[in-house]
Amino acid sequence: MLGGSGFLGNALYKELLPYFNVHATYFSDNSFFEKNKKFHQWDLETEGLEILLKNLKPDLVISALRGDFKAQLFAHFEVINYILTHECKLIFLSSANVFDAFTNYPSYEYDKTLSISVYGKFKTKIENALLRLPNKKYVIARLPMVYGAGSPRVEELKILNDLNEPIEVFPNVVTNATSITRFTQQMHYIINRDLTGVFHLGSTDLIHHSELIEDICKQLKLKDPLFKSVFDSNDDRFLALLPKDNLLPHNLQISILDVVKDSIINQ
Repeated sequence: MLGGSGFLGNALYKELLPYFNVHATYFSDNSFFEKNKKFHQWDLETEGLEILLKNLKPDLVISALRGDFKAQLFAHFEVINYILTHECKLIFLSSANVFDAFTNYPSYEYDKTLSISVYGKFKTKIENALLRLPNKKYVIARLPMVYGAGSPRVEELKILNDLNEPIEVFPNVVTNATSITRFTQQMHYIINRDLTGVFHLGSTDLIHHSELIEDICKQLKLKDPLFKSVFDSNDDRFLALLPKDNLLPHNLQISILDVVKDSIINQ
């Protein structure tokens, strides 16, 4: 797994470890990762992946990388070259931002991608390279905003509230979301069933961003949170990923209500 020390990557590592022989990369000096023989220090910006791939001989590469976009592009094309010549598949964690140029409707798995953001364009480049491969060689897992107990987004809400700082909300943005727990369960299922193609791993229903944040703050029992409304358009605009072609089992789907409930640690 590339990016095993990040929020998404580490949660997925913990989910898969009891069932698979999982190895992961990390970058920053960390005594825990240094002692863990399953983790391998790797510098995205200065090191290639050839030696690591040759030594580990993976059947599956999961990319949860963050960092410099140019370096990420180079790393992903290294992986693509590897899977083309080995019995190996790549799971790429992508984003709703590949559709951020479309504002009038939610996006489905095989809709045309078009982005106006640097981040979205970067994700699209890697997606396009994967879509040219045989279907059995890749999974593109597109994610909306990821919440859940201990997630950076939820922790930020707590910190801003403690500091009595305003929390930015977007009343005109219609979106969906997921939780870290459901994301890891969905990925486990996709891997276990050896599924391929494009998956949208967001909630099956939509909500205005401002309502979502307000509901999560209520669930967290934050005291008198301050909200700063940001209007980036006069009308509602959509930034949402809905599943249609590649539906997962009902027990692995998630609703906005589930996302809100997952924002606190279950007692």
